[in-house]
Amino acid sequence: MDIIHLLPDSVANQIAAGEVIQRPASCIKELVENSLDAGATSIQIHVREAGRALIQVIDDGKGMSETDARMAFERHATSKIANAADLFALTTMGFRGEALASICAVAQVEVVTRRAEDEVGTRLEIHGSQVISQEICSAAVGTNMKVKNLFYNVPARRRFLKTNTTELRNILTEYYRMVLVNPQVTFMLVSDDEVLSDLPAGTHKQRIEQVFGKSQRNQFTAGLVELKTDTDIVSIRGFVGKPEYASKNPQQFFFVNNRFMRHPYFHKAVMTAYQGMLPQDHNPSYFIYFDVAPEAIDVNIHPTKTEIKFADEQTIWQILQASVREALGKFHVAPSIDFDTPLTDLDLPQVPVDPSRVQQPRMAFNPSYNPFERQNNTTPNYACKKSVPQQWETLYKAEAGQHLDNFSATAEPSQLFEKQLSDDLSLPENVQPMQIAGRYIAIPASGGLLLVDQHRAHIALQFAAAEQQRQSGHTLTQQLLFPETIELSPDEMTLMRQIQDQLADVGFDLEQLSQTAYAINSVPALLGSEAPQRCLTDILAAARETGQRAGEEWYRKMSLALARNTAIPYGKTLSGDEMQDLLKRLFTLPTYAKTPDGKTILSLLRENEIENRF
Repeated sequence: MDIIHLLPDSVANQIAAGEVIQRPASCIKELVENSLDAGATSIQIHVREAGRALIQVIDDGKGMSETDARMAFERHATSKIANAADLFALTTMGFRGEALASICAVAQVEVVTRRAEDEVGTRLEIHGSQVISQEICSAAVGTNMKVKNLFYNVPARRRFLKTNTTELRNILTEYYRMVLVNPQVTFMLVSDDEVLSDLPAGTHKQRIEQVFGKSQRNQFTAGLVELKTDTDIVSIRGFVGKPEYASKNPQQFFFVNNRFMRHPYFHKAVMTAYQGMLPQDHNPSYFIYFDVAPEAIDVNIHPTKTEIKFADEQTIWQILQASVREALGKFHVAPSIDFDTPLTDLDLPQVPVDPSRVQQPRMAFNPSYNPFERQNNTTPNYACKKSVPQQWETLYKAEAGQHLDNFSATAEPSQLFEKQLSDDLSLPENVQPMQIAGRYIAIPASGGLLLVDQHRAHIALQFAAAEQQRQSGHTLTQQLLFPETIELSPDEMTLMRQIQDQLADVGFDLEQLSQTAYAINSVPALLGSEAPQRCLTDILAAARETGQRAGEEWYRKMSLALARNTAIPYGKTLSGDEMQDLLKRLFTLPTYAKTPDGKTILSLLRENEIENRF
């Protein structure tokens, strides 16, 4: 009996849907790409329940005929390519002919479409790959695609979906990737009848400002410099961030031939161009658009078409790195040196010299010195001999199984350091500490010179105060006389709704004013007169980075954000009493050598290290 048979098309489409349609965001991506390929200049996206109940994409593209509307949902039916050779000359976003077949296999689909030359349109309804009805109807030019009850017939996949908030964030992420590369198209995103984004057509720079400018206190694009390079291999355009605008959560996008892509190798080229310019743990934002010949790339190596292979990656890597460096140098972001200018052309002061008054340098030396002679026949007469510490032999003696440091093998590094300080260090009384460069506090100690980072020390103190208030259940709040406003992007608005209850627990009273703004009515008393917008932005960044928005660890992250925004800034001059008070309170903490996020607060410059410098 034969056991090998062909799978029905409906089953094959469901299998394909597992790769092509992973979640509502990927469904929206496929539908919008079809609209773009159809020449649409205006695209509206409507979702309900983060795409579970409804995904609707409306465009004003060229539409489809009655026959094309029916054929579009067949597997491997496409208007983009005709043969294998066309795969190496792609100018459209789609080409496989799998997306619509996969979508209709796992959802209930309704499409209404009309071409400009037709008097009437076509309405088609398909449930789970089965055509329910097809009829003529009145319709506007373009296509209106509705996808209802996604994964209704694949319950395991439907249960696999995340919460509505998480899925909506995924939709926004995909939405940004599409709108940033198509600024000539008007976009609108509506979620549960709430307009999250309404973007008019414009330039690339205007679109970047439209998407990310609302969440910034200053103009987002003010921190970008233009990038423009044309070669026979690749044309590179876009914007890169100035080093002083680098952040821990930058916006970084690569596009090739109007298609979003991930490319760690090219990312390394950009970061190499910034070498030596960025603060620790900070990265620049960039929006870089590549234009290459279609035959020089392969986009058909991954179902999502975000991983792209280039024919000459190494050459493009070098061009990209040089282009970023040139852009930074052109706008005087990076220092430049002109090696072509001859030294004689420099405006150097001319000092007259009298040769008779010039003295030759003299060096004193002992002509009878012999490094191999021994003094008293015991010790070599080394010129740079250093004193040997007394009882040095005891440093190397240890009983079997005993740790030399006498510390617990399971102790934390910060605890070991603190114990070492407590054993070797004692702070003398009535000694006035000294401030260095508005950053460090220096104080003589028995073991050497103690250096304390004033900003990090205050972070540890503020964090301890915030945690003590939270754990006691008596969080102190401060009502603002004049409520302040924070402008947020759609992505940040989604996050804010998710963490608003936790923010209330730590003392923030927030009220939504519009689709992009919240009013701040009260703040934690610990925050005082500091700008609450910056603190909330840091908390949102932590929520975006970790994905954790519940539990003890999440509250600790909020306390840390409060501490960072209320700590003594670098450059602030402290009085002697203020430094004494800061040190006294610091050493009362259970852990004072490290900040809550593991950064070093204090360092001991020991006497032998100081001696070695001389």
